[in-house]
Amino acid sequence: MGYSASFLEPQVLAGINGLVLRARGIVEGHVTGLHRSPFHGFSVEFAEHREYSPGDDLRYVDWKVFGRTDKFYIKQFEQETNLSCYLLVDSSESMKFQSKGSPLSKWAYAQCAAAALAYILLNQQDRVGLTIFSEKVLTHLKPEAGMPQWSNIISVLEQFQPLGKTGLGGVLSEIAERAKQRGMVIVLSDFFTDLSEVEKGLKHLRYQRHDVIVFQIVDRQEVTFDIEKPVVLRGLEGGATLAVDPAWLRRAYQTRFRQFCLQLQKICHDSGVDYVFVETVNRFDKVLREFVSFRARCGRR
Repeated sequence: MGYSASFLEPQVLAGINGLVLRARGIVEGHVTGLHRSPFHGFSVEFAEHREYSPGDDLRYVDWKVFGRTDKFYIKQFEQETNLSCYLLVDSSESMKFQSKGSPLSKWAYAQCAAAALAYILLNQQDRVGLTIFSEKVLTHLKPEAGMPQWSNIISVLEQFQPLGKTGLGGVLSEIAERAKQRGMVIVLSDFFTDLSEVEKGLKHLRYQRHDVIVFQIVDRQEVTFDIEKPVVLRGLEGGATLAVDPAWLRRAYQTRFRQFCLQLQKICHDSGVDYVFVETVNRFDKVLREFVSFRARCGRR
């Protein structure tokens, strides 16, 4: 399809150059950045009034309110800040699947997507961390700012190959416990796991007031099941093999797969989580540009 697994492919970097990924809601940071802070000051965006106290700067007295009420009120503004983003990348065995017509495996696609997201966030002065997981957390790179962190993230991504089962629910809850500051959590996975456990993990993150984004990465063949000849199917994360006639199975499979994706989408919607369905035939820079545009139109929660 005209693109590769290279993290530095010029077309992809050109496609994401200039994108800004803002957090929805309020995050906690340490330096001035793009995102709303829970701490009030006198900068950027009007938030609310409070009564004047001796020593307050008279420049921020709202004289229009004084004219109406004969009382002094101070205008308060929301500070903007940087955020901590936690990239969670699934390296379970099902992520290695790549059909004949797909340019990348789901794992390679997730690597490129994580690299692109880290590139955008680090360029806008945010802190980015990386967690690689399968049945449990395999490695965790704590969030740091600055472009040297991008090299660290790429180095970690290159160290792993898909292996083992998926235990995403427990991983999400573990990250919720680790990530004490409110920030952004981005999950890159096919989500082929127990969705009831995923729901618990997502709700745990939202309870901690993180902005959570889910990218469900699938291969086109997993959607269409466009296999013509009888085959022997083998579970990528264990399980028995099964000889099937695809023509007989296709309609039932497509129905079940669609129901699975709709269930995940509903879980995300009910939990206040952004859900993005991605096929590996689609360039991630285009997917991300459309998603950023969607968030900008919808505004902050």
